[in-house]
Amino acid sequence: MHGSDIPESPVVAFGGGRLDRVDHVRSNPTLLAEAFASPLARRLVLDGLEPVVEDGHLAMEALPADAWIEHHALLGVDEQQRPIFAELLADAPHSLVATPRSRTLPGDVPGHEVALYGAARSLLAWHARHRFCSVCGQRSAPAKAGWSRQCGSCKAEHFPRVDPVVIMLAEHRGRVLLGRQHGWPAGRYSALAGFVEPGETLEEAVVREIREEAGVATHDIRYVTSQPWPFPSSLMIACTAQADDDALKIDENEIEHAFWCDEEGVRAAMAGEEGAPFLAPPPMAVAWHLLRHWLDERAQVAHHDPSA
Repeated sequence: MHGSDIPESPVVAFGGGRLDRVDHVRSNPTLLAEAFASPLARRLVLDGLEPVVEDGHLAMEALPADAWIEHHALLGVDEQQRPIFAELLADAPHSLVATPRSRTLPGDVPGHEVALYGAARSLLAWHARHRFCSVCGQRSAPAKAGWSRQCGSCKAEHFPRVDPVVIMLAEHRGRVLLGRQHGWPAGRYSALAGFVEPGETLEEAVVREIREEAGVATHDIRYVTSQPWPFPSSLMIACTAQADDDALKIDENEIEHAFWCDEEGVRAAMAGEEGAPFLAPPPMAVAWHLLRHWLDERAQVAHHDPSA
């Protein structure tokens, strides 16, 4: 395999959903009851929070006759006009990381079904972790077809949270900055990443995270793509940045190591070549797409300016 033999870029995992989220149904008790009673209605089959696959698709089942609408969330309506529900779990596992079964899902079912699973997992895990009101501490209950919770005491309403995370490649003179977390598989490197803090723009978060983790000052922040990451509820926001210089000062509490990698090294790693300078992140990760984007941009520049 050669550096040009990089796999074609798939849809970003957990993106590409096709459900109509029908907010007008969620907020209308009559329409919601009709959807729940529809003979077309289906329930996503899960093993706790794990996906269940049958014949190359996510497993679905008809709603049982004794199912309670209050115990279900309406995920949306699919292309066959079927209302798709998920059962709310009182004691869902609280795993905050992707499990082996969920990591293999993109290779097992169509991409839009991966997105469906991601939405369900994130929503169900949120309900399991937020059973009590953060205002007064009393028990809350699902509302709006599972897309909010309302406190029975103070009436405060709570909504599923999404945590924004910036993930970014800093570039300096044709090389990109890669880092590795403590405990990652040997040789694995990826883009730097970190949570956006209150009062920050995305651009400010990119600059801060690169400076904090690697001691590098950056500018010219550019958005590339995003990815829902339901472990438990992040939105990965992929960006590129231009570095002022290449001097590194690693915060070893945050990352184990970082280095600058040239285009040839990135291509070799993305193609899975033996002897590549690092083990690339898997295509399931938005970091894979970010590295692919950088290589594609480099190829375009070289095409228009062979001396670049």
